Amino acid sequence: MSILFLPLLVLWTLLLAPAAPVLALMKSPERVRNFSRFWARGVLAILRGAGGLGYREIGRANRPSGPALYVANHQSAWETIAFAVLVPDVAIVLKEELYRIPVFGWFLRHSPMIAIDRAGGASSLKKMLREGREAVAQGRSLLIFPEGTRRGPGERAEFQRGVVLLYKALGLPAVPVAHNAGLFWKGRSFTLNPGMVTVSYLPALPPGLPDAEFLRRAPEAIYAERDRLVAEVEAHR
Repeated sequence: MSILFLPLLVLWTLLLAPAAPVLALMKSPERVRNFSRFWARGVLAILRGAGGLGYREIGRANRPSGPALYVANHQSAWETIAFAVLVPDVAIVLKEELYRIPVFGWFLRHSPMIAIDRAGGASSLKKMLREGREAVAQGRSLLIFPEGTRRGPGERAEFQRGVVLLYKALGLPAVPVAHNAGLFWKGRSFTLNPGMVTVSYLPALPPGLPDAEFLRRAPEAIYAERDRLVAEVEAHR
């Protein structure tokens, strides 16, 4: 049934596209985010119905009641879409190229998310910090994928510098998040494997940790839990 996913995704996106000019006239980022969540819920429903791919969350008690910096591993497009639903009003740190995707890119730009030019150096990092502070001032949480790009379910990467800069600048608790979406939606492919993605929220790291301690504890927690989630699925295959 996964062969139906892409055409249904395109159809669902095109059905909602006419809302863009209406929302543009309203000039309300909050309404854009609400509509984006509606689109994302529809995508998750298509994944469940056409691809047999559901999801579950564990460790929700570890999520602070207020804004937080969510730090997650990155394996597929699934988590970029799903977190619009899982963490309402989240500001996702993402690559600027995503703004060029028709329709989807418009909604990202006007939510707004935090787009970075990966070749932009220091100016790009300053922009990320400025927009991150603006999002927090609006009561929004942030999500960053510090590996920088998608990694396989067993791969590890050194976390990029931007995550510790955000952690220091924002003064928020940092919630490590691990998931195993790459087992079911691989890389840049649209081929799906049926199953259940697990998203695990781990105990928050308090603000103010030294850089070295944060950069040790965050990946250690995420990769240990990710490996556990991957092994759990593979043991039942």
